[in-house]
Amino acid sequence: MSRGDGAVVGPPGPAGPDEGGDWRRHGELELTPLLSAALEAFYENGFHGTTVRDIARRHGQTVPSIYYHHQNKEGVFVALLEKATSDLEWRVRTAAEDGGDRPDRRLAYVVEAVVLHMTRRWKLAALEPEQRHLSARVRRRYAERRRDVERLVSGIVADGVRCGVFTTPHPEETARAVLGMCQFVGRWFRPGGSLTPEDVAARYADLALATAGASYPAPS
Repeated sequence: MSRGDGAVVGPPGPAGPDEGGDWRRHGELELTPLLSAALEAFYENGFHGTTVRDIARRHGQTVPSIYYHHQNKEGVFVALLEKATSDLEWRVRTAAEDGGDRPDRRLAYVVEAVVLHMTRRWKLAALEPEQRHLSARVRRRYAERRRDVERLVSGIVADGVRCGVFTTPHPEETARAVLGMCQFVGRWFRPGGSLTPEDVAARYADLALATAGASYPAPS
């Protein structure tokens, strides 16, 4: 679907089609050859440092062919954001459901889902700061989707406070702090280090519970 600002977006894909609904499992994210080439270009050079000509060269196609499919560079970038955002959204939603009626487990699982996304989809996660270069209409769209996740986490923390599981007096600020530290993972994590994605996710789940005021580590 083409937007009036030149970006090409569509509805989110089915929830976890390649992972059988398992939010911890990360197969290869399905990208067209064009988007795979664009991801490498944006990751290496950033939004402003990438040209449509560079994407076309990496893809082995002509510049007009890219304009035909995505209208402009922002459209290509937004197509990658759609892939990343849709992938994260179903994982977070499913993780929260798997936590059942225990706020501590729900928070730990949601944080684990976010961090696994940041570490398993690390090249896509590294593009998140580049959203500041997009048009205002596109930025608003993704800001609202981030707020949806923030509201989910804030609700979980508030439930935990009511149940006496968490002691933080500021559920909304706690949710923002937790998600902020999770999003920063995408800026430093690279495969091959001393910590696996699962190690990082487990540690951040513990940190999230501590931030919310729980007095014990993340539940299994």
